[in-house]
Amino acid sequence: MVDTALTDRRMFTGIIEETGRVERFERGGDAWKLRVSARAALNDVALGDSIAVNGCCLTVVKADADGLEFDVLEETRRLTSLAAVGAGGVVNLERSLSFGGKMGGHFVTGHVDGLGVVEVFETRGADRYLRVRAPAGGGRYLIHKGSIAIDGISLTVAEVEGDAFAVWVIPHTAAVTNLAGKRAGDPVNLEFDLLGKYVEKLLAGRTA
Repeated sequence: MVDTALTDRRMFTGIIEETGRVERFERGGDAWKLRVSARAALNDVALGDSIAVNGCCLTVVKADADGLEFDVLEETRRLTSLAAVGAGGVVNLERSLSFGGKMGGHFVTGHVDGLGVVEVFETRGADRYLRVRAPAGGGRYLIHKGSIAIDGISLTVAEVEGDAFAVWVIPHTAAVTNLAGKRAGDPVNLEFDLLGKYVEKLLAGRTA
């Protein structure tokens, strides 16, 4: 994953375009079948396009006037939070980056590094405080004021303590993403900053 990300044509910014509602997520003959209602993500969509669904890069296999359909590998279902999203669940949607357009957030590949668990999500003043525990060892990719993608949302790390970290969520982000429905104990997809993973790879090569 780390070695191929920069040459992968599928890149995202972590700026969510809209939320969609899962209409069905069921086992098919050759893969899990996920159908999600959509509006903005339908613009100029074509079969084979990449859409980030809660930060997971998925390929469009069917599209109509009301939504999108994807094939989901068993491994993807097992390693991401998609398994916990049933019919009626809300997911974040972002189309792949079109170079020449606006670039907000940070480079996100849609390749989920692991599952985090929400520890605290509460209102503090006008904003909301979100604390997440990353998988064991994930703290090495987290730095104060660095970037993290949570369910595909580009956020700035405000605190780091071991493998746990916190971010501040502004009202707009809570309103236009699925974060408002998160509770302590919920799983979230995490993608660490691409730069940190490359630095680790390069340093490992030197020490070897």
